[in-house]
Amino acid sequence: MSWQPDRPFNDLPPVPAAEVLETRAVLKACIPARAALAALNQAAALMPNPAMLVNTLPMLEARDSSEIENIVTTADRLFQHAGGAEQQADPATKEALRYRGALYWGAASLRERPLSTATAVEVCRQIKGVALDVRRTPGTQLVNDRSGEVVYTPPQGEAVLRGLLADWERFLHEATDVDPLVRMAAAHYQFEAIHPFVDGNGRTGRVLNLLFLLQAGLLDLPILYLSRAILRRKSDYYRLLREVTQTGGQTGGQAGWEPWLRFMLQGVEETAQWTTAKILAIRALADHTAQHVRERAPKVYSRELVDVVFEQPYCRIANLVERGIAQRQAASRYLHALAELGVLTPTEVGKEKLFVHPGLLRLLASETHEVVRYT
Repeated sequence: MSWQPDRPFNDLPPVPAAEVLETRAVLKACIPARAALAALNQAAALMPNPAMLVNTLPMLEARDSSEIENIVTTADRLFQHAGGAEQQADPATKEALRYRGALYWGAASLRERPLSTATAVEVCRQIKGVALDVRRTPGTQLVNDRSGEVVYTPPQGEAVLRGLLADWERFLHEATDVDPLVRMAAAHYQFEAIHPFVDGNGRTGRVLNLLFLLQAGLLDLPILYLSRAILRRKSDYYRLLREVTQTGGQTGGQAGWEPWLRFMLQGVEETAQWTTAKILAIRALADHTAQHVRERAPKVYSRELVDVVFEQPYCRIANLVERGIAQRQAASRYLHALAELGVLTPTEVGKEKLFVHPGLLRLLASETHEVVRYT
């Protein structure tokens, strides 16, 4: 039976073979995408403190992946409430912070087990903050926000969904004749088409993209800001997903795969290049800050101190204490000294005293990579 948008797509076909996916245009698009990922890994490896990237760039990914689902917050609010003030955050910020936590958890889980349905379930649980599981009840449909028209009804029935997820797992791990980047993009479509959860499928699928790149050795740290490219072309993202379903489900053809795969590969390339430029800018600002502090406050300066205030734009006295840089009284004095130099700005969130790093926050929140020097 052919696909119809208002009927459960229990006949969702498996991901096609390599000869269907890897057209000449798709393989051509793989080359610059792989080169961009290699450059990103190299730029990250040259950072003196990986925490500068791991604590910041996934936050931007969390913000934009959430915004794709119309859960809108800002980089400022995310960084302000991370690491100690999450309960005071608004609901959208809390949800985006949970996305970041799910990404961290998933990256750590790869050391113990490969990607699986269980990984997807736990990632979705962490994103949503509830103990959900693979859908058991019917009734899930995707509708057009404006018209209310049903655009897709995913498969239903727990046994059907788990069977499709088992096929999805096998494709991830056994289709080694397919380029890993192509495998990631094809598996992302398949996961979204299966739509195994009542909510959180898109964000879970985007976390799984990054986890697969880590597992495949194409990414060393979970810092690729891939949701930026998807958010910038959100309508194309959903349109191309639907076209794979329509061509494969209605006619048995595979015409929708090539545009979808090229879209995702171009997204990897563009985002890797953008993220690399952001990393180089963060490193330039860190070097400039170190020189600024060393010259104007040599008694306070240490590279470890500069590294800590670059690990996230909002710094707490406790951050210095935990890193063994100073006890509380001295740590407070160090941070106030950096404030006098124009590096930090003291602020209060509720009853908590924080020191915001305006230059770093501006750089992270900006589309450009301009480094503003201290005056």
